Amino acid sequence: MPVCKKSKRVSARIPANVYETLTQAAEFTGATLNQFLVQSALEKAEAIIEKERVISMSMRSASVFLDAVENPPKPNLRLKSAVKSYKKSFPDAKNRNA
Repeated sequence: MPVCKKSKRVSARIPANVYETLTQAAEFTGATLNQFLVQSALEKAEAIIEKERVISMSMRSASVFLDAVENPPKPNLRLKSAVKSYKKSFPDAKNRNA
């Protein structure tokens, strides 16, 4: 974790039993309660961010997706109609393919 010149304070009220559990876990790891809380929260936050940024799919799904990207189907009537409707709604919109 990079060293920061500025820090922010975070506080939370927690039940006594939660405090005891967190304190015990911090002691087992050789960290202060504050260090334990910050590290644990950071690990959880990074895991959540990673999960939201990464798209997981099966080999079959990935193959179908890549095939659609490399060989897109021709526009159908619904898509053509949607494009016309969009152009009417946003006449000033730039369209590179127009």
